[in-house]
Amino acid sequence: MEQIRVELMKLSRTETSRIEEGVTLINKSENEKYIIFRDSDEFTACKNVCKHQGGTFIKDIEDSSNCVLKCTKHGWKLDPSTMRYVNPPDSFRQDQLVTEIDDDGCLTLTELKPPQPWETNKRDMQPIVPGEVKITYFTHACMRIEFQNTVFFTDPWLTGPAFARGWWLMHEPPADWLDQLAKADLIYISHLHSDHLNYPTLKLLSEKNPNIPIYVGNTSMPVFCKLEDSGVQLNNINVLEFGSWHEVNKDLRFMIMMDGVHPDMDTCLLIDYKGHLILNTVDCTNPNGGKLPHNVDVMMSDFAGGASGFPMTFSGGKYTEEWKAKFVKNERKKLLYYKTQVVRDVAPKVYCPFAGYFVEAHPSDKYVKETNFKNGPATLNNLIKQYSPDINTWTPEPGSVLDLAKAITGESDYVTYPKKGTKVMKDRWDFDLYVNQINKNYDNEIFAYPEWIQFYYNWTGFNEYNLVIRMIETDDNFEPIEGGYDFLVDFNGRKPTYPTERPQREHSYLEMKNRMGVHRETVVHGLFWDNLYIGFNNRISREPDTFHYLFWNHMQILLKKDLPRWDKFLEQQRAKGAERKTVWKPSGGLEALKGSSTKKGHVPYSGVPQLNGNLHNYWKFGVPAVILGGALLFAYVKA
Repeated sequence: MEQIRVELMKLSRTETSRIEEGVTLINKSENEKYIIFRDSDEFTACKNVCKHQGGTFIKDIEDSSNCVLKCTKHGWKLDPSTMRYVNPPDSFRQDQLVTEIDDDGCLTLTELKPPQPWETNKRDMQPIVPGEVKITYFTHACMRIEFQNTVFFTDPWLTGPAFARGWWLMHEPPADWLDQLAKADLIYISHLHSDHLNYPTLKLLSEKNPNIPIYVGNTSMPVFCKLEDSGVQLNNINVLEFGSWHEVNKDLRFMIMMDGVHPDMDTCLLIDYKGHLILNTVDCTNPNGGKLPHNVDVMMSDFAGGASGFPMTFSGGKYTEEWKAKFVKNERKKLLYYKTQVVRDVAPKVYCPFAGYFVEAHPSDKYVKETNFKNGPATLNNLIKQYSPDINTWTPEPGSVLDLAKAITGESDYVTYPKKGTKVMKDRWDFDLYVNQINKNYDNEIFAYPEWIQFYYNWTGFNEYNLVIRMIETDDNFEPIEGGYDFLVDFNGRKPTYPTERPQREHSYLEMKNRMGVHRETVVHGLFWDNLYIGFNNRISREPDTFHYLFWNHMQILLKKDLPRWDKFLEQQRAKGAERKTVWKPSGGLEALKGSSTKKGHVPYSGVPQLNGNLHNYWKFGVPAVILGGALLFAYVKA
């Protein structure tokens, strides 16, 4: 299939001649807005749509050159002369339109549309009967989809925490979840974040069925890049190219598509059963570059927002409690309307908000849980119904089942719910089992040798960027801890350097207080920094207040696939008789990492918070008090 040329706008000779040097904004209608940059007789152009969440660019009054535009939603900035974003710096490029001046001096803007992969070998819709296709919600982003006798699971996070110890399941999965998962015919895992690729869940699965077929997209950072170090044995992992149908049987096929903002890690899923389409955009910010099929039968997506440490884990400058509360409120409202618009564009018969059902349950994260409010699924569904009453919505509960045939024929009982009295909300989590496992990294021998710092940061491969970071190890309450490291890393040169004080030159500065257990686990296992940042396991201040896209993108996505060779490091240190740090771990052991329960604003580590089993108690003013969703990009753009 060849790409299609679509003429978007044609200006007359007079209109073209009136375009001034520099930036011109043209609004033909609410949905037809364009940016044109003129340099003498050369024109470049793009749609006036921000890559992040579809916001509109306006002139940036802070830009004296009158050449930078600012998005009205989140402050992203675009330089139309280069079609590159300058905030976040060193990040994305805007998709350009084709500009042509004809013999009459008229300017035409043309879009080259790539082929829509779902149009390949398109199948006519066949009738289906009740019970033939059933979608069962388990937890978070985990769905069980049954097509007659073929069972398809998505993103199984069904036990344990995600992002080290920061996220815990809100919902209680069906009691027989492991047996059902192990008997599935195939599993789709969207990306490598641990609320989707969850090793505690996969460990139990591998013990029952290590040969179960698992499918992932061919992202540049492989989904299972840390499989060997995890100790989990899975023998049937299949990596699929994007945008191609994978045939399961004569009636069922699926394709994996990439995210337009983060194609190196995020994916989404399109399932075709007898011509009926189920679209699962998971956490994608711009799924398939914004080009999605219309009138699908079912659409599922994230909805909640707030899936990063920003702004709740930031301090200093403008980051007062009042500013954070106002920011969060505004951001959640923007996200609601953005998600509503995406759903209306796709126009599914049924929409289901998911991939946002978890809670910052650990007592040491009480502050985040109480302040980082999220969108509620019912709030989004009500908004969708307000603007598009023909779209049915489903707010899922564990064990609830959507019958596709009933849904598309308009029957009122298209969703069935568990029996009354079935436990829906989790009220206990096995904190000690998982947190102690993380914290055991605190006494790894590598930390006896201060040279680990140079060895690790050389391994990360990040350099030639004018940034200095200060890393401070703390207890659970972000207070200083015995044996904790406190050091600087300067990334300005071809290799990082490790000064004892900040350099005199002008530079950007990040200061991070990190929970020792999570920090040391991240270092020992060469993990991405998501566990620190998205898992609320650090506290950050920065000068100036600028988000460093290149740094975070590297630490969250682009770290080396090969782990640090700590065995070689220890051999070298021992061989040369390197001096060990006098105190490099707390003498109080694991208990010392928990910190004092008497400090203001903290609660004891032991014990389990008792949460009311009523779902409505989890939401405040239509906004959930404990739910997050959507992960990575929010860490990028809002930080």
